[in-house]
Amino acid sequence: MQGAFVALVGLILAFGLTLALGRYDSRRVAVVDDANAIGTTYLRAQTLAEPVRTRSLRLLRRYTDASLNLSTVVPTSARFDDAVAREDALQRRLWSLAGDALTAAPRDSAPRLYVETLNEMIDQQTVRVAALNNRVPGAVLALEVFGAAFAFGLLALYTALHGRGATTVVLAGGLVTVLLLVIFDLDRPTRGLIRVPDTPLVALRSEMALPPAARGPTP
Repeated sequence: MQGAFVALVGLILAFGLTLALGRYDSRRVAVVDDANAIGTTYLRAQTLAEPVRTRSLRLLRRYTDASLNLSTVVPTSARFDDAVAREDALQRRLWSLAGDALTAAPRDSAPRLYVETLNEMIDQQTVRVAALNNRVPGAVLALEVFGAAFAFGLLALYTALHGRGATTVVLAGGLVTVLLLVIFDLDRPTRGLIRVPDTPLVALRSEMALPPAARGPTP
């Protein structure tokens, strides 16, 4: 019975690790997609007519800074809500400018393509925020901790009653403890040792510091 219980705890730990790894991978992919969406929008904004072009490019740089800030704040915190609200405000201003560009040139293809990409960028921000807030259920984490503690408590009691060495119990307990720490670390996307890399956004922001590669149409 003790062996079966320990095996069950192992399955529960494997299930929790799978959940944590899946959520980590979805957050990493969301950062890459977010950087690609912002980068494409920035490139297409360069083809807009003035003064929408300059204003949009400036706002997109600020939007990238706000997106980078999401990688440093703790989800469900007040700072996280402020960062999301800052992005939402920039999105409204960008969308307003996109409407002005469409009104000024309703038949041109550049404003239409820009609006399409801008809409994808806004949608991708929703995906990234949802991924950051998607945590491993607390009930699963509690079951893993208390189940492992109970299983190794029984194992320690068994070895003590039969006068056997505690080396196996200590090694197994250390391995399970490390595994639990990894699961908890993976579930904390902006804290701990294992963090979601924001390298794509950092590289994109560096490219934005260069002069725009394209010029908009002459008014």
